[in-house]
Amino acid sequence: MELIGNVKNYDWGKLDTDSYVAKLASANDGSFRAEKGKPYAELWMGDHCSGPSLVKASGGEELGGYIQKDLVGNIGAGQNKLSYLFKVLSIRKALSIQVHPNKEEAEKLHAQFPDVYKDPNHKPELAIALTDFQAMCGFRPYEEIHRLLSSWPEIENLLGKDKIGSFASGGEAALKNLYASLMHSKPEDLERCISGMVAKITSKLDRSELDNLFLQLHKDFPNDVGLLSIYFLNVLHLKPGQAIYLAANVPHAYISGDCIECMACSDNVVRAGLTPKFKDVDTLLRLVSYEGAPAEDKLYQPVQLDRDNQPHTRTFIPTVPDFAVAEIKVPKGVSQYSVTNRPHGCILLVCSGKATMKADGLGVVPLEFGRIVFVPAKAGPTLELQIDESQGEFVAYQAMSNDF
Repeated sequence: MELIGNVKNYDWGKLDTDSYVAKLASANDGSFRAEKGKPYAELWMGDHCSGPSLVKASGGEELGGYIQKDLVGNIGAGQNKLSYLFKVLSIRKALSIQVHPNKEEAEKLHAQFPDVYKDPNHKPELAIALTDFQAMCGFRPYEEIHRLLSSWPEIENLLGKDKIGSFASGGEAALKNLYASLMHSKPEDLERCISGMVAKITSKLDRSELDNLFLQLHKDFPNDVGLLSIYFLNVLHLKPGQAIYLAANVPHAYISGDCIECMACSDNVVRAGLTPKFKDVDTLLRLVSYEGAPAEDKLYQPVQLDRDNQPHTRTFIPTVPDFAVAEIKVPKGVSQYSVTNRPHGCILLVCSGKATMKADGLGVVPLEFGRIVFVPAKAGPTLELQIDESQGEFVAYQAMSNDF
């Protein structure tokens, strides 16, 4: 049941052996070799048509085909494919400012623009930091946006001082109007605003965190409208193990770091900044949620479902049925541990340590760094791990359908 993940070489990925994705891929696939200077951005684990995993034992059969051979035994009755897509991301420079459509909108966009929106599914997603991780997520509180925008005469000239002033008490409608003005700014006006801000920031002796982020993004995306979104959107700094959940229509952009990501099985993205790709500004402005909230409200908390029997497992359970993710961290000194398989099976990714796994009909499955294992439903409800204590902490992530 071991899988070979699908590697994506997007430009924003970390380069060659600096990429955690490349390190995982090298351990996961004996034929993989990282090329010097090449970005390795994402490792996909699942059956999505744009990047299907391969089943090692079958000589490279796509996971989707393997699942179709035995629907009930592999993922349980009532499904014919995985409901989720599991990923690891290694980010060198910021991803686009984007939202993901809900199910109804995804179906419409796919029908109208199938070349841009590849499937008819929604794409809520969860990101769990593996290293220090920086991201933008959701609009800041309105008064905070007003304070930040008012501190820059260049932004007031671009968007209108009166419009920014009236925004202080205008709520969602005023934010919608103001953000639309930003996104529809004329290129020459935007360049004038950003050039003035760059000159002012570079002359400062004591720069703020936002100043440094502005210069970093400007280096990668000069004069891009998305640069000014850092004054509208929360900027979060996640420590390893912290997570954010991105429901439909929540504006966001990953900035740097490595993360585990799981989402509904889709690749639909509506972009509007920090990208050379197609920007669907009007669709984003129509769909985006203009709710303002503090950064700390965006952190998503896990739960311990079986504290007595599985004290080293935390599970992130979103509000959608498509997926959930368990973080399994077994400390050194624990030699045996059990993991719950789900009624529709699961995918396990090992990030450190060494163990063997036993389950019904599977025999003994070795687990070590980079190993990706698809565990079918017919393997039964309990997976028994024998931990190699000499290898230190055992860490794995488990992706599954959300049938809790």
